[in-house]
Amino acid sequence: MPYQTTLSIAAPRRGTYNITDKVSHAVTASGVQTGVAHIFVQHTSCSLTITENADPDVRRDLETVLSRVAPDGDPAYRHDTEGPDDMAAHARTMLTDVALTVPVGNGRLLLGTWQGIYLFEHRTSPQQRRIVVTVLGA
Repeated sequence: MPYQTTLSIAAPRRGTYNITDKVSHAVTASGVQTGVAHIFVQHTSCSLTITENADPDVRRDLETVLSRVAPDGDPAYRHDTEGPDDMAAHARTMLTDVALTVPVGNGRLLLGTWQGIYLFEHRTSPQQRRIVVTVLGA
């Protein structure tokens, strides 16, 4: 039987927010022992990523990379309805992803030792984000 829940995550500013424990709790609540967890963020200016969970410099460096590729306030942008970070946030989302699929085994996420699941907030102002977790399997 499929299991689905929606997580609400507060993102006070641009950055990465570890949601691994929240997704893990959803997997446990599902009762699924073997299957997949699908994680989907319902927004267009933030994303999801699996990355290094030990050294925070990795996540800071990822932000540096994205700031070079999709800088805030680029005069070439037309879409700036919500401020100078608006179009940059959409571009950053397109370059990363809004959904992840992680295998589930023995009732837990089968992440590698140094992997964590992160909400990657691309807006500079506080946001409340909704993430749908669907767990399928037996």
